[in-house]
Amino acid sequence: MLSNLDYQIFHLFNEQANSFSALNGLMRFFAEDAQYVFALALLLYWFSRNTLNRKMVLSAAVSASLGMGISFIIGHLMYRDRPFVTHTVIQLIKHPANASFPSDHAIGAFALAVTFWLYGKRFRIFWLAAALLIGFSRIWAGVHYPSDVAAGALVGALCAVSTRFMLLRFKRPQQLADSCLELYEKAEHKIWNKSTKPQSEDA
Repeated sequence: MLSNLDYQIFHLFNEQANSFSALNGLMRFFAEDAQYVFALALLLYWFSRNTLNRKMVLSAAVSASLGMGISFIIGHLMYRDRPFVTHTVIQLIKHPANASFPSDHAIGAFALAVTFWLYGKRFRIFWLAAALLIGFSRIWAGVHYPSDVAAGALVGALCAVSTRFMLLRFKRPQQLADSCLELYEKAEHKIWNKSTKPQSEDA
């Protein structure tokens, strides 16, 4: 399953941890902690109390969950050891020796970044760049092969596009999302009275 080219590209990127060690701290951040920036963004968009933002957060959550489900299935059907299990690598972060293919970090990052892009967020280029850096840093840090990241990015992006398509084209998913949002907002209004009407334009 692992091609020679895949390993060569991995080795090229991973070796940069020695050649450009000054960047290792930044790469550790993206490999381990940048995902929490995405999580914080979801919370901020949700509590902006903007209806479109909340629909976007629901879409992002469904996309990421769907991607993780697909990853679970692929990981069991096409199991691949992580680079540090079968090769001598420069490993910058601790990680369990579980399935390497595809990258869950790439799935989550791209599911959210592509969802933000599809909803026309002002900082969509920033989010896409952050997703790319998360994927790249996982190779640099020695815990994923390039094809792990590429497959994860593809799965995440496809899940985001598919979820957005379903919410736009099919009534049942739209109605379900609207009902969930309505139920939440009814409960929210009881504990957090609005002082202003919901914004109707992009935040």
